[in-house]
Amino acid sequence: MKDLEIWGGVECTVVRLGDERRDQLRETGHHDRDGDLSLIAALGVRKMRYPVLWERVAPDDPARCDWRWSDARMARLGELGIDPVVGLVHHGAGPGYTSLIDPLFPEKLADYAGRVAARYPHLRDWTPVNEPLTTARFSGLYGVWHPHGKDERSFLHALFNQCRGVALAMRAIRAVRPDARLVQTEDLGRIFSTAPMARRAAYENERRWLSFDLLCGRVREGHPWHAPMLAAGIDAAALRALAEEPCPPDIIGINHYVTSDRFLDHRHELYPDRAPLTLDGQRYADIEAVRIDLPEGSIGFEARLREAWDRYGLPLAVTEAYLSCADEDESRRWLVEVWEAAGRLRRDGVDIRAVTAWAMFGAVDWQSLLSKREGAYDAGAFDIRSDPPRPTAVAEAVRAIATEGRDGHPAMALPGWWRRPDRFLHGSGIS
Repeated sequence: MKDLEIWGGVECTVVRLGDERRDQLRETGHHDRDGDLSLIAALGVRKMRYPVLWERVAPDDPARCDWRWSDARMARLGELGIDPVVGLVHHGAGPGYTSLIDPLFPEKLADYAGRVAARYPHLRDWTPVNEPLTTARFSGLYGVWHPHGKDERSFLHALFNQCRGVALAMRAIRAVRPDARLVQTEDLGRIFSTAPMARRAAYENERRWLSFDLLCGRVREGHPWHAPMLAAGIDAAALRALAEEPCPPDIIGINHYVTSDRFLDHRHELYPDRAPLTLDGQRYADIEAVRIDLPEGSIGFEARLREAWDRYGLPLAVTEAYLSCADEDESRRWLVEVWEAAGRLRRDGVDIRAVTAWAMFGAVDWQSLLSKREGAYDAGAFDIRSDPPRPTAVAEAVRAIATEGRDGHPAMALPGWWRRPDRFLHGSGIS
């Protein structure tokens, strides 16, 4: 498909869990396999999200950077003709000398970003912080990742520090390369609900835009989250400065998974295998919206991308398209469906640039958000349980898209499980 690119990406999360740190580059073996980038290049991929992570390069002292691994990988990407979108923090809290609620996190990240830019001045595309809103939720609201906060105040400080860190990091990067571009990623879903849960759904649906709104300078007086941020102790001068000198993305990167859209149902007894949640005395079930019979076209990648385009009017990319499934054809169908949706949007005038085949070498223990060491592996375009990693059906789809602009494999004629009526638990009950 003309002008729409297929990108690649490796799962590179580094998170702190209490005193423990987990590194997906090591757990998937990508750190140690020199031939991985050649495998990706052989598929026809010419751009990919790739890490130069703060926690790995400068873990103990910001002035002591170990560039050896990154130097080798940046050089190899150049040899293969692959242009990286460089990530600096990926669901992490930074090295041990900072955290997401450290008031100086933004300045410290900017210092590191400037060092990376000086080391690799040829790099143009950057993601200083991956999914700041999602990271803030799991680190500040749900207590899964460091600093394990479980309140809105912690969430808002973690989010604001990351977004301000992005702005300061891009300023430092652009001091080296003025035309550097911000590719800002975020997981984007929508909350649907039964009528008694409508207020909660509206709250979460407004909150989901907060990282992009902050970077675009929209969080000022009158914005629904301006007063709550000030009440949480966010520095008023810093918040005003971000509004007056925003750092809008050059490309908004949307990550959306089959479970990203949610359905809140006060009838929690309809889901006996799901533990109900309680909020303000209201017990409810939080269910994947794909399991509920909702209006056609209301859920999924295409709907969320249209929302982002309508809200911001900025160039878009799908920066993670990934479905883990034992049936490789299902994983392939998901990627191809996203590619085809992006094509339709582009024909309708939406400025969408790329679709990213994510987790090229899979991921470990994401079913527990890395909180349990179970060794649960989900393959990606390659399966690391073979040596060398075995190309999967997803790799075949990436190659077909990169070379022909489409995947015409016969398996694509069948609908994915997320399109079949047997996926439904029951009707929506929306009223």
